[in-house]
Amino acid sequence: MRIKTIFLIITLTFLGIFLCQKGESEPNYSYKIYTPQNYSEVTKNVAKTQKDGEILFIVDFSNSMNDLIDGIPKVDIARNTLAEILPKIPADVKTGLRIYGHKSGFTYYQGCQASSLSVPLGYNNAPTILGSLYGTRAVGWTPITYSLKQAIDKDFIGVKGKKHIILLTDGGENCDESPCTYVINLMKTRDDVKIDVIAFDIHDVEANNQLKCTALMTSGKFLNANSQQDLANSLFETIGISKDVRGSIKIPN
Repeated sequence: MRIKTIFLIITLTFLGIFLCQKGESEPNYSYKIYTPQNYSEVTKNVAKTQKDGEILFIVDFSNSMNDLIDGIPKVDIARNTLAEILPKIPADVKTGLRIYGHKSGFTYYQGCQASSLSVPLGYNNAPTILGSLYGTRAVGWTPITYSLKQAIDKDFIGVKGKKHIILLTDGGENCDESPCTYVINLMKTRDDVKIDVIAFDIHDVEANNQLKCTALMTSGKFLNANSQQDLANSLFETIGISKDVRGSIKIPN
């Protein structure tokens, strides 16, 4: 029994070294920024919606984002859709990016604290955010509550007015916390946080209920997306782009 235990520890150690080396050798991803023909109409609409607000995207990079929809990894669908939409946000609206699940861990604490502010809130952040999205691999867990806590307690420090979070996730919390319970307690003392949740290809009832509660308790929107076009429409809606405008924009595959 002791020999088997030692062998297991050695195997896991070498596996961890292999994964780290693989991550370091990952090639740089490229991306294309799309500019809409009706740019002035889009920016006017978004600027009105985001008055006195700043947008922090929280994007899921858990391992399940490697699952396929119509033969395409969900993580690639998310990247490509955001590459179309982010440049349409006006330059005078601050945006930022927090990611989670981008680090694998052998312990509960490693997996459930794998959340990082990848791009701090700032102006003209689309290229920086896209660079981070395309340079990140989906490998880990789904620490949604921890990510929300970090976003509200740290990422929005010094920000006045409405704090707008857009959470894009393909799964529910799996770190023994409840985002629903967290926001219920948060909103007892706060009224400046709005969380829009996009549930991307989630078919678990309990997960959807938790995420719906997270959005609705903050007067945010809860949206289901099961395809690339669904995801694009959901992002357009959370940002504030009208149906007429978004209907004239083609989302690339």
